[in-house]
Amino acid sequence: MSTEYEAGDVNVVDDEVDDEFEDDVQQDDDVVDGSAEIPLAVATYLAKSLADSPDEVDVTASARGDQVKVSVTVAPGDMGRVIGRRGRTAQALRTLVAAAGAKAGVKTNVDIVDV
Repeated sequence: MSTEYEAGDVNVVDDEVDDEFEDDVQQDDDVVDGSAEIPLAVATYLAKSLADSPDEVDVTASARGDQVKVSVTVAPGDMGRVIGRRGRTAQALRTLVAAAGAKAGVKTNVDIVDV
């Protein structure tokens, strides 16, 4: 058995951000030189997928030290759906966004903002 890497051995995430969600992503100009695009796109996609009112989902990013803070705001009626029972859905959202951030080389912190 060969221990060398062969193309196609593992799943690879494309470096391109899905254009469908690129327009929905808002970020401050000082956010770590654009490397927050992937985690923002992931957070936007997941939040809109979970919400009953996807038009009311707002995802923004700001730099906080060496981290990117991703703030997710949803309609009051969707808060329970995004947080989930005992916060399990919110924790899964944070894990997926952190993985996307790691792919982009940035540490992320996801806050679900109560309106």
